Amino acid sequence: MQDRLNIPPTKSSLLDLRRKLVFLNEGYRLLERKRELLTRLVYDKLGEYGELSRSTRAVMARAYRWLGITQMRMGSNRIEQLALGMPLAVEARVLPRRNMSVQYPSVEISRLPLMPVGILGTDASLDETRASFAEMAVRVAQLAEVETALWRLLEEQRKTQKRVNALKYNVIPRYQRTIAYVESSLEEEERNNLFQLKVLARRL
Repeated sequence: MQDRLNIPPTKSSLLDLRRKLVFLNEGYRLLERKRELLTRLVYDKLGEYGELSRSTRAVMARAYRWLGITQMRMGSNRIEQLALGMPLAVEARVLPRRNMSVQYPSVEISRLPLMPVGILGTDASLDETRASFAEMAVRVAQLAEVETALWRLLEEQRKTQKRVNALKYNVIPRYQRTIAYVESSLEEEERNNLFQLKVLARRL
């Protein structure tokens, strides 16, 4: 890659380069600010993800413990029969959310009141199992939302970091070197013109 842009050393080129350099520096400052905000959001989401992950594992352990108890008391066949006509235990909606130009799904999920499923051939542990699995569904949905947001924020942060590095270490230095070259060429041309004018003045 060339150290500078292939531009003729004229005054109009110099003015155009300076305008573009101002624009590039402003873009660099905005991207750097965006990168800092994305980094802060990523760390916030990481903390939220860690807490949700721990609580979700605890809720899952409790749900499967109650499922094991229910299976021992009622049997797997009876649970499968009841599950076929089981009313919904949670209600969920997935909505788009945007943060720092990053779009990710937002999950609105809530538990519904447990509806009775009959008393014949059932055990009290079935209600605990249903409630535990409903709570687990809520936690897993929340965890999935945070994890998806975290990965998309990380991806956007990486892209922004690449753009920041490209501007800082490649594009802006090339413009600066080109400006320095054009200024040097114009100064050299001005000195030559001044020298020629002095020579001409002596002859006259």
